[in-house]
Amino acid sequence: MKAAIVGGSGFVGGELLRLLLRHPEVEVVQVTSDSMAGKSVTRAHPNLRRATTLTFQPHASLGRADVTFLATPHGESMERVPAILESGGLLVDLSADHRLHDAGQYPIYYGKPHPHPELLARSVYGLPELHREALRSAAIVAVPGCIATAAILALRPLVAAGIVAPGPVVVDAKSGSSASGRDAGPAGLHAERSGVMRAYAPTGHRHTAEIEQETGVPVALSCHAVEAVRGVLATVHAPVARPVEEKELWRAYRAAYGTEPFVRIVHEADGWFREPEPKILRGTNFCD
Repeated sequence: MKAAIVGGSGFVGGELLRLLLRHPEVEVVQVTSDSMAGKSVTRAHPNLRRATTLTFQPHASLGRADVTFLATPHGESMERVPAILESGGLLVDLSADHRLHDAGQYPIYYGKPHPHPELLARSVYGLPELHREALRSAAIVAVPGCIATAAILALRPLVAAGIVAPGPVVVDAKSGSSASGRDAGPAGLHAERSGVMRAYAPTGHRHTAEIEQETGVPVALSCHAVEAVRGVLATVHAPVARPVEEKELWRAYRAAYGTEPFVRIVHEADGWFREPEPKILRGTNFCD
């Protein structure tokens, strides 16, 4: 399968390249970046030295591929998608531009209307644990947000089992500095970020819309920056519809994820890592 990456100079593009270059069924044929056009991919991602000889090309030179990945900032992908779809092939959008089914949510959470709302109906939210069959025939795969992924995977089995009562669910999320991207601004500088435990979105975080869409319950999401580069930890506080024993919670999670290759149900009797710990997941595809 031949793959192209649009916007490959940032953190998301770099991690995507690392994964695809190691995949036995994928050949990366093109990586675009207007700001780094003509320069080696390893200038932006030195960890990929000897892994690739690709150079960045301008966005305008994008050719056809079996699958095109959009690793551009929020708001840019929605402008590029129609032309890419015309050339054929699968489109995987790593931005937020096709995650929400309701076009009316984009002005609220992203500050601008969606210019092509008709494409939202052709997009599938890219959690295979929830939408595996729909993803097989999708024209557009909308890669979920990081905090949204953690919260949805934690909450969805409990909702499906009828354990969660009507009413707001509280999600307390902590994330590392890489979530802000390569152009994070002064707040992301080491001198400012080091040592912090900062509430940066106590209300109104964009991923609220994704969590509510995929779980069907109202959510109060509070997000905090912590002193880590990578990783997300979400603690979900949900009201219960009836008295529930712990073993029923485990049954719900085993029913949902018992055969899933990348979701691990973690609860050890002893040891340093008895509960989920983002530190040990870095560089993997696991969610604990």
